[in-house]
Amino acid sequence: MTADLPRLGVVTIGQSPRVDLVPELRPWLGRVEVVERGALDDLGRAEIAALAPRETTVERLATRLADGEGVALDGALVAPHLRAAVAWVEEAGVTATLLVCTGHLVDIPHRRPLISAQPLVVHGVRGLVSAAGAATLGVVCPLPGQRETAAGTWRGAAERVLVEAATPYAEPAALAEQGVARAAADLADRGADWIVLDCMGYSERMRRLATRASGRPAALARSVVARLAAEVIA
Repeated sequence: MTADLPRLGVVTIGQSPRVDLVPELRPWLGRVEVVERGALDDLGRAEIAALAPRETTVERLATRLADGEGVALDGALVAPHLRAAVAWVEEAGVTATLLVCTGHLVDIPHRRPLISAQPLVVHGVRGLVSAAGAATLGVVCPLPGQRETAAGTWRGAAERVLVEAATPYAEPAALAEQGVARAAADLADRGADWIVLDCMGYSERMRRLATRASGRPAALARSVVARLAAEVIA
């Protein structure tokens, strides 16, 4: 434990450590000690496969395993494991916990402040889009099956909302980056004035590539979340 620094629990719906995410969050979070935990940390392959989305799934989530593989999950099925991960970091003595997932995550018991990424992204980007006077918001989400949910989440953020899917977890990384850039360019071609990369898996490099490909400003979920979370922790 680092003396005099607040301890922030960073909980992912996948596995920790998130070497693709946490190092990029640190400069935005300021001076905190990070304690990582993943909802799938103690699960084997068969157990993780049992959490995959099915036809009746309402909330489809995309995340990353410790070895870099991307997986899709049923939000309702992973919820008990997520609650256990939050309890784990609280037992580790964190000051607050940040849920690094932009899906709709509810009913998570907690004894310390719990900061959910999803409302931070939605309200933060809504403010940016409103200030810019953007009429059409383009949303990039990880899975094709998330298009309808994403459209509902962002409804009202602009006069019109467009959605494209591009996973941030494709391998090699260059393939994921190309997919995100292509999705952003497609959204711009369809009339998007602003673009949001709506998953904590999208990186700063992906944001730059999306901006370059589309010629539009692009908001990055992890940047918005970390900066606003830093204000809460401070």
